[in-house]
Amino acid sequence: MMRKLQQFFALPWWQKGLFLQAWFLLGWMRAAILATSFKHLARKLEHHRLPPPPAPATLEQLRIANRIGKLVASAAKYTPWQSLCLAQVLVVQRLLASRDIPGQFYLGVRRGCELTDDPTGLSAHAWLQCGQYIVNGAAGHERFTVVSTFSWGAAHG
Repeated sequence: MMRKLQQFFALPWWQKGLFLQAWFLLGWMRAAILATSFKHLARKLEHHRLPPPPAPATLEQLRIANRIGKLVASAAKYTPWQSLCLAQVLVVQRLLASRDIPGQFYLGVRRGCELTDDPTGLSAHAWLQCGQYIVNGAAGHERFTVVSTFSWGAAHG
């Protein structure tokens, strides 16, 4: 525990601030997921039935998006509540949108997952892409069939 605290305090001030912001947003997003509909959470996003080509992003936007994605994933490990892929993706999306960085996220499903309690045998996953790069939720995304795509910023339209 002390080692983790030392690592946190060794971060630059802006990374500490972003980590704390992500941690609190993960809690807010978890509560929002439990209390409201996904349709309400995604109301400001463009919904695509078929995934559009990714919006181009500058190298600086990709660098920032990658850092945000990693910090949110790291903060999710330290929440006392579940901060699974959907909560993480929605937090990353809001942090990117607040910095005018376009992107899109995907919702996917697959059958035959032994880790699900769902009697249908379905499991779901969410991942977020900025430009050509997945910045959050990349692990295992290729095993899921995309059922919905949402975009914001220059990715709209």
